[in-house]
Amino acid sequence: MVPPPSTPELSDKERISMYSLPRAKSPLFTRRHLLGALPAAAVLMTGTALPRLALAQDISASAAPAAEQQFSFDQLCSEMQALAAQPHQTAPLPKSFLDDLTYDDYRLIRFNPTRARWAEDKDSFFQLHAFHMGWLFKEPVLMYEVTGDQARPMTFDTDDFIYEREVGARVPAHATLPGVAGFRLHVPLNRPDIHDELVAFVGASYFRALGRGSAYGLSARGLAINTGLDRAEEFPRFSRFYLERPVPGAQVITLYATLESDSVTGAYRFVIAPGADTEMAVTARLYFRKDVEQLGVAPLTSMFLFADRNRAAFDDYRPNVHDSDGLQIIRSDGDHLWRPLANPPRLSSSYFAEDSPRAFGLFQRDRDFDHYQDASAHYERRPSARVEPMGDWGKGVVRLVEIPSDLEVNDNIVAFWVPEGAVKAGETREYAYRLRWGDLTPEPHETRAEVLETRAGTGGVSGVENAAGTRKFVIDFKGGLIAALPAEADIEAVVSVTGGSIVTKTLSPIEGSGIWRLVLDVAAEGNGDTVELSAHIAGFGRKLSENWLYQWIRS
Repeated sequence: MVPPPSTPELSDKERISMYSLPRAKSPLFTRRHLLGALPAAAVLMTGTALPRLALAQDISASAAPAAEQQFSFDQLCSEMQALAAQPHQTAPLPKSFLDDLTYDDYRLIRFNPTRARWAEDKDSFFQLHAFHMGWLFKEPVLMYEVTGDQARPMTFDTDDFIYEREVGARVPAHATLPGVAGFRLHVPLNRPDIHDELVAFVGASYFRALGRGSAYGLSARGLAINTGLDRAEEFPRFSRFYLERPVPGAQVITLYATLESDSVTGAYRFVIAPGADTEMAVTARLYFRKDVEQLGVAPLTSMFLFADRNRAAFDDYRPNVHDSDGLQIIRSDGDHLWRPLANPPRLSSSYFAEDSPRAFGLFQRDRDFDHYQDASAHYERRPSARVEPMGDWGKGVVRLVEIPSDLEVNDNIVAFWVPEGAVKAGETREYAYRLRWGDLTPEPHETRAEVLETRAGTGGVSGVENAAGTRKFVIDFKGGLIAALPAEADIEAVVSVTGGSIVTKTLSPIEGSGIWRLVLDVAAEGNGDTVELSAHIAGFGRKLSENWLYQWIRS
C-alpha cells in the first residue's frame, strides 16, 4: 500500500452521488427487480404532478435514429474521436408523458417478454429486452442491430411494454419512443428451456452480469471520473449500443457502445461469453475533451454492510450482509493481496501501488448460506467480478473507496485502476481487459494458504476489563503447505503496522481443520487514527500465504 493523499470529507450531496441507486423497500419492487435493478448513481427524485397525456407524434418526432448505415468498430472510434473536439451537448426532447413518470409510475412498467428481440429465431441463444425511459432515465439510449458491416436502428414503442394499473390509462398507444433507458440480454444460462437474464446495461455507464447460479449483486462501469475527490464526480453515459445479430447457435455475442460526458468520449467493444463464469472481453478507446484529475479504469461498485469484523454495530439476526467481502489483487509477480472490506466510520480510501497487475476484483468468497441466513437476498449467490488487464497497463494504483453506510440499500464500495500520470485534453488512450463474473472459486493452491475469514472485536483478554484503544483481529489462513504442518513447525507471522502498534501476536493451528489462526491485538493512540495492517505467513525461506491487508480507523 502507498500512503493516501489528503482526502477531505465529502458533503452529503457528494457522498450520495457515489452510491448506486437506493434499493426500493417495497416487496413488489426491489433493486434486483429493476436492473434486475437500477445501478444509476443518482438521488431519488419524486414528483406530485400527474403526467400529461402525450400524442404519439410528440414522442415520434425525435424517435428516428439514422437509417441503415455502414458500421465497424474503427469507424465508431473515428466518430467519437471527432466528437471529442466539440463541446459536450445534450439534444433536447419534446415534452411527453415520459417527463413526469415518478418512481411509483416507473415500477409499474416492464418490458413485454413476448416482444423480445431475436425470440422469433428459435435457434437464437440470445434474446434482448429493453428498459423503459422515464423517472431517472431522461436521456434516450439508441439501439442498433449490426449484420455484417451494416447497422440498422432498433426502434421501440409503447406496444413493447406492459403498463400496469393507472399508468396504462395515461400512456399513448402505438407511440414510438425516442429511445430506451438500456437493455438486458437473456440466455439459457441455468436451464436449456428457460432464457435467464445474463447481463444488463442501464443507467450512466453501469452494467451487471451473472454467472451460472448467480443473483445480481455488484456492478461495473465503463469509466469513473473524479470518484471520491473533493469535487463533483462525473458520470459518463453509454449513449448508443450496436449489437451484432447472433447467428443461429452462436453462444458468444459482440456489442459496441459510445461513451459521452463533459470530459471524454469513447468507443467500447464487449465480447460476452456466458457460462459458469461469464466472461467479457472489453476494449475501451477514450478521447479526452478536457484534463481529468483522476481517471478510474474498469471500476467496480458493490455493497458491504457488516460481517464478523463489525457485526456488533448492527442489531440484525443475519451474521453477514454484503455483496462482496474483499478486494483481491494479483500482482505482476503472481503474489496475491487480500483486503477484507470495511464499513468505516468516515469516508476511507486505500491505495495499492502496482506495476502491470495481473488482476484485481471484488470477491464474495463466502458461499455458505448458513453464514448469511437470508432466504430472500441470498447473499451467498452474489457474483464476484475480476478485472484482468490485457497488455501492459504500466504503473498506477488500485484505489479502494469505502463509504460509511447503515443500510444495505446503498452501494458503498468502489474499486478501480488509476493510471500513473496526468490525463490531458486531446489525449487518446486504450484499455483492454477481461471481466469475469461468477463464483470465481479459486482452485486450491499447492503452496499458498488463502485468507478464509477476518474477525475483529475489542482488544485484550476476554472476560476482564481492558484498556481502551485496542482492537483484536483474528485472521484464519487455510490451505497450501501449512495445512499439514504440526503446531511446532518453524513458521511465523510476518506483520507490519503503520499508525499504531502491535500489542500481542500469536499464530497457531486449529486442529483437524487445515487452518492456522493469527491473532493480533493492535493499539491506536487517539480516536480517528488510521492504522494500516499487513500480515502473511512465512517459513522455510518462502512466503506461505497470500498477503492480508486491512485498514482500521479507531472510533
